[in-house]
Amino acid sequence: MTRVLHRNPLLGAAMIITATFLFGLNGSTAKTIMQTGVTAEQITLFRSLSAALIAGVFMFARNRSSFAVANREWKWLAALGFAGVGLMQWSYANAVANLPVGVALLIQYTAIILVPIAGLILFKTRVSKRLWLGVALVLSGLVVVSQIWQSTLSAIGLVYGAIAAIATTIYYMIGEHVHKTRDAFSTLFYSMLFSALMWVGLSRFWEFDFTRFTVPLDLGGNLAGTVIPAWVLFAWLGVMGSFVPLYLTYAALPHLSATGVGIFSTTETIFGFLFAYLWLGEKIDGLQTLGGLLVIAGIVIAQISRRNAAWQPSN
Repeated sequence: MTRVLHRNPLLGAAMIITATFLFGLNGSTAKTIMQTGVTAEQITLFRSLSAALIAGVFMFARNRSSFAVANREWKWLAALGFAGVGLMQWSYANAVANLPVGVALLIQYTAIILVPIAGLILFKTRVSKRLWLGVALVLSGLVVVSQIWQSTLSAIGLVYGAIAAIATTIYYMIGEHVHKTRDAFSTLFYSMLFSALMWVGLSRFWEFDFTRFTVPLDLGGNLAGTVIPAWVLFAWLGVMGSFVPLYLTYAALPHLSATGVGIFSTTETIFGFLFAYLWLGEKIDGLQTLGGLLVIAGIVIAQISRRNAAWQPSN
């Protein structure tokens, strides 16, 4: 089921930036929903089921043959769904519940420097010396952003952020391999299906109060006093916060190198800070802003250092 198409880097970049814009807004959306008592596990199950169902409908209508999966593909799709998607979404939801959204994103996106390091250790992938400059900038920037000398950030939030970074590393590495033989809709469907299977029991969905969908929800923060039905935010989270940006990310991969995807993806941290400031009123000081810029600069340098972006796991 190998796909052949014309590469369009400009289209790929537009897709990724649109996806990161939506993902950046998604952090504030999920944080607002969880403040009503919805758990991170339930959020992850809802996002996964929504995206899987929508992708499945498109596949059924457009190309039913894309449901077919070769035996050698199952383990990679399962790993992508369980660890790369399910674990990533759950740990990120917990991170934003305990940390400012922008800080959680900065920690998560250290995955972009973990990918070449993992490739170097596990697969002997060559990297340039610039990688270590990028690592130094990222670590220095994180120290400044977290201001560990003041211990003002939640320790458990930092742990969840670190788990999100590891899960995102798995997402990038396995995703590069899976996308060589599968289209965006089928990759999205199966990864989200496995994620949903992972959380269907762990989320204790049977305890979820479905009347939450109908209650008025105050958006809080700078939008305090603005009240909308809760189902509107849930619908946005499922469609525009999950399916659409994930589809755009998957669809962009054939048009860009893994390096390009990683670099453009860092814009999510900028959007995350922006929406958290405009909506939730979350602010960081000048020193933390400098630290965030160091992190982003380090990530870009680390991505550029990859001489062989793709890795080749055995089937």
